[in-house]
Amino acid sequence: MQIDLNSDLGESFGAWRMGQDEALMASITSANVACGFHAGDPSVMRRTVALAKRHGVAVGAHPGFPDLVGFGRREMQASPEEVEDFVLYQVSALAGIASTEGMPLQHVKAHGALYNQACRDRKLADAIARAITAFNPGLILFGLPGSELLEAGQRAGLRVAAEVFADRAYEPDGSLASRRKPGSVIHDARSVVERAVRMVREGRVVATNGSTISLTAHTICLHGDTPGSGDLSRQVRTGLEAAGIRVAPLTTTL
Repeated sequence: MQIDLNSDLGESFGAWRMGQDEALMASITSANVACGFHAGDPSVMRRTVALAKRHGVAVGAHPGFPDLVGFGRREMQASPEEVEDFVLYQVSALAGIASTEGMPLQHVKAHGALYNQACRDRKLADAIARAITAFNPGLILFGLPGSELLEAGQRAGLRVAAEVFADRAYEPDGSLASRRKPGSVIHDARSVVERAVRMVREGRVVATNGSTISLTAHTICLHGDTPGSGDLSRQVRTGLEAAGIRVAPLTTTL
């Protein structure tokens, strides 16, 4: 068994600092780098790509809605055409910066509200897939298992990676519990490790109502803005490997 570990990084902006990028890079295999719309700036983008290169971590674009104040977690009523252009702009920007560091892009993962909306809205999902295909059809598209986002990627001929979240609560329909709900983010390290192992070995997770839901897992996300995320990522990787699960980049499996 094999799994990729990813994290949302490069989310600092100017003098404002977010996340534990240095600590996370030591444990993950894929970095989703913010592209300046919901977080990040050109200097942060370049530093994050260089950091990923030093650690041998694959780089992906993490495009979001143009919403720095809301950190990209507020839903926007953007048209599919606008979303396609938002994504194309951000992926292109990161790819240009990454090329100066000799780093190719591996994947694209939408951020926050854009990700969640596209997982259930076919038109927005298709817009994201079109933007990726127009830029580089060799990129991998991340999305929730069984979501409109992954189906859009498959229709477009893209490689897709089913993404699961060991540190987030799930609703019975397989969607992520709203961050407004108590317990939506899981902080107990032992619980996160146990969930990660079960997701990979059994393809299952316990939902908020106590039911067990099935899911496919190609990559596990660990949120970089969670307090103690650096130590948590280390424990998750150690727990996976102790369970006989190899942690490796997606390019070796997809």
